[in-house]
Amino acid sequence: MNYRHGFHAGNHADVIKHIVLLALCDALSAKPAACFALDTHAGRGLYWLDADEAQRTGEAEGGITRLSAGQHALIDRYLAAVAACRAAHGASAYPGSPWLLAHALRAQDRIAACELQADEAAALRRHFAAEPHLHVHHRDGYAAMKALLPPRDGATRLNRGLVLIDPPYEAQLAEFDTALAAINDALGRWPQGIYALWYPIKQGRVLASFMRRAAALPAKSALLCELLVRPDDSPLRMNGSGLMIWNAPWQLDQTLQPALDALANNLGENGQGRSRVEWLKQG
Repeated sequence: MNYRHGFHAGNHADVIKHIVLLALCDALSAKPAACFALDTHAGRGLYWLDADEAQRTGEAEGGITRLSAGQHALIDRYLAAVAACRAAHGASAYPGSPWLLAHALRAQDRIAACELQADEAAALRRHFAAEPHLHVHHRDGYAAMKALLPPRDGATRLNRGLVLIDPPYEAQLAEFDTALAAINDALGRWPQGIYALWYPIKQGRVLASFMRRAAALPAKSALLCELLVRPDDSPLRMNGSGLMIWNAPWQLDQTLQPALDALANNLGENGQGRSRVEWLKQG
């Protein structure tokens, strides 16, 4: 696997992914019982936008740098998290999903962050050595779903939580086969968990089969959330991205829609941005 997220940190895909992730964390934290979060493709968890990788692509210029406070409460929530990360790690720091999970969830919650690449896993371990409720696993994230679900804290089973699946899609459309099979298996062992799968959008029409299969999984609900920054008609570039969320919290669609509309207005190129929040199945 050659993918390195440092080249893409802070881009439009990160923005939607992290705003949705924070909304899910806040929904979980609204109830007092402890919860569990599994990040299957965690990367190194912390990036710097002045690093060579990020500067080489400049993708953050079409993402985080275009946002400002006051556009929507969820965008403000995200910007506050980025500001807190920068206060701790420097003015160009950017939080990956493990950092957001570690700081959005509570001390009683448990987080597992998995990374297969040895150097990325080593960096992940260094960055979160002081976080007692986050455990780093140098392993395949799909295998971790089998090993770590249903989650436990000692002898206590944790009934609430989230699995974030954010693969690099180096296998392109074949990645959906692997991801859906893993989610189907996980639902059999932890049916009440929230599962969120991030996916890139190049040509929207090729995702129809994925949508049908996603809706057919044995979850109570399936919520689609998408952000396009340009028309989804080219196989040569990522024109947007989305998250499919199984067992989404109540009214998450109403929470996310106006925030994603604001993102489409701010991140869309030449006024071509658009968003979509739609139930494919609703329990």
